[in-house]
Amino acid sequence: MKSYVFPGQGSQFSGMCLDLYQKHTELKKMFEIAEDILKFNISEIMFNGSAEELTQTKVTQPAIFIHSMAILSVLKDSFKPDQVSGHSLGEFSALVASGVLSFEDGLKLVSTRAKAMQKSCESTKGTMAAILALESDLIETICEDVNGIVVAANYNCPGQVVISGELKAVKEACSKLSDAGARRALILPVGGAFHSPLMEEAKLELSIAINNSNFNKPICPIYQNVSGTGETSLVKIKENLISQLTSPVKWTKCVNQMIKDGATEFIEIGPGKVLQGLIKKIDRNVITSFPDL
Repeated sequence: MKSYVFPGQGSQFSGMCLDLYQKHTELKKMFEIAEDILKFNISEIMFNGSAEELTQTKVTQPAIFIHSMAILSVLKDSFKPDQVSGHSLGEFSALVASGVLSFEDGLKLVSTRAKAMQKSCESTKGTMAAILALESDLIETICEDVNGIVVAANYNCPGQVVISGELKAVKEACSKLSDAGARRALILPVGGAFHSPLMEEAKLELSIAINNSNFNKPICPIYQNVSGTGETSLVKIKENLISQLTSPVKWTKCVNQMIKDGATEFIEIGPGKVLQGLIKKIDRNVITSFPDL
């Protein structure tokens, strides 16, 4: 059973998608549509932009989404998913892949999400930190004991959890987690506290856009970050998508559930191979790959 997975923020790089764009002339139209929606030259930043330009949330999220969509466009009729899932932002790519959203509606939502998150980042001093080699239960307990807002935000794979919240609280949690035996407690170079209560305003803004968008019945289950289970109900898909901004990404649970439901091969659609690495740490027996382009 083939399962397609889509990466999120952090997979971007200068020159992303340029090779595909030069090789497949039909992608020119996709980029023209994208730039008409975004109102800025996303292709120039993706192909030639600096790392600093690409790490702006309002740029990063559309860039990664468009890269994933370009690969889908090239795959055309050979793309026949049994399951789909995406990590954080990647869930929007998965929704387009499963037929729930059109490319245009997906990009509009990604752009709204990115701008809303950027706004939240600017209004609050938040950050995230990667915690390695410590039990997730212990991480949760220590975070609860810290003054201020800090929560477990990404359950990426066994031994790798990302925490998120107010800058001071995250720093305090890192110190306590190191004392508790974490191999590393590393502050990440991100713009804000994603997947934490500090994204509440962004969540409200995104919920309006989601409820005003056209959602179609998926052609296969989409394994969502909030639940970690395969969803086909449009009501549930929308609820989970809205909740995602302030809820943890249960990636380990998603992958394990996909395997339990029959997944034998995970194909990563997008820039980089971050998800392949995480999936191998969750279950070394499954096959991971890129699509044959």
